[in-house]
Amino acid sequence: MSFASFSDFIVMGGHGAYVWSAYGITFAVLALNIALPILAKRRYLQNEARRLRRENKS
Repeated sequence: MSFASFSDFIVMGGHGAYVWSAYGITFAVLALNIALPILAKRRYLQNEARRLRRENKS
């Protein structure tokens, strides 16, 4: 498929909104699949460190 201009590429024959939103949703889900486990691990390690400090004080 070839396009005459960059704006034709963005519009994609009237299907641009669907195509680009599908790409956006896909990349958002991929980013969340990477970020959420990292954040969960960090939160878990912080909670465990707090728990261990509490237990050592007693």
